Amino acid sequence: MSAAAAATTNAKDQSGRLAWLIALAALIVLAAVSLGVGDVRLGPGRILAGLMHEDELAATVIWSIRLPRLLVAMAVGAGLSASGLVMQAYFRNSLASPGLLGVSSGGAAGAVVAIGAGWATLSLFVVPVCAIIGSFAATAAVLVLARRGAGTERLLLAGIALNALLGAVTSYVLTNFTMTYERNAQILFWLLGGLEDRTWEHVAMAAPILVAAVFLWPMGRAMDLFSLGAAEAQSLGVDVNALNRRLIFLSTIMTALATATAGTVGFVGLIVPHLLRLLVGPEHRRLVPLSLIGGAAFLLACDLIGRSAGGLRVGIVTALVGGPFFLWLLRRQP
Repeated sequence: MSAAAAATTNAKDQSGRLAWLIALAALIVLAAVSLGVGDVRLGPGRILAGLMHEDELAATVIWSIRLPRLLVAMAVGAGLSASGLVMQAYFRNSLASPGLLGVSSGGAAGAVVAIGAGWATLSLFVVPVCAIIGSFAATAAVLVLARRGAGTERLLLAGIALNALLGAVTSYVLTNFTMTYERNAQILFWLLGGLEDRTWEHVAMAAPILVAAVFLWPMGRAMDLFSLGAAEAQSLGVDVNALNRRLIFLSTIMTALATATAGTVGFVGLIVPHLLRLLVGPEHRRLVPLSLIGGAAFLLACDLIGRSAGGLRVGIVTALVGGPFFLWLLRRQP
């Protein structure tokens, strides 16, 4: 290895370690703040006492309200960020996001139909399950519409068309079903995204996101080779078709579970992987774990902003942050 190459590698290693430290520190600080702020403010001492059940009021607030919300926010943020990283690798485009294949729209449509039909009263799990079914149905429809083995451009066009169709389905339910105030509020939650009133059941729903992400990390080397091009990756021993199937499945399941748990939350999968790639470079074995931590920290920060702004939904905050960022990315594209 030449001196210049060694210097470049060392610089990347230092950037990677620095990014790890910053992301972990940010996540820990944001988690502590998230547990402490609210109608009942808790200092570090009372947070520890509450976690150890030595302070009855603090324990009730933390274990019943804030800790489930915190864990759901971390899992959803991590899943959306990792899913965005996968989509950017799959399309070899830094502007790609988890919603391109209609996964988020399918999840939202499934949830809205379930709420509009009145199925939400049957069980806590009915609406999330319908959201997951909607997400997978949307992905399957895009793959069928684009025809198996077709290029990413055809897949992208099919995703755009399906997103428009699913938006029409959502609008139809909103305008033609007889809605009560409660149903309207539930639909608003799904369409705008939210972390209010999350429980330990929602934590259990979101936990498989992290399991899916574990399977993503060993694929980092193959994703690096795929970024050179499908033909080049195939010539270097990568089973491109199998890799594509795994990437789409993992991205779909992470986005579906995130949507089923917290509604439609946009821009996390666009912003976080892109910023981390600028910091530590394109190597996916570094980017996968960093995207998980960074996504969790980002959504926690957005949730705190929303809470401090009087209960602004987290999906609105991510859109307010992500919109200008997306425009900035467009200006940077050659």
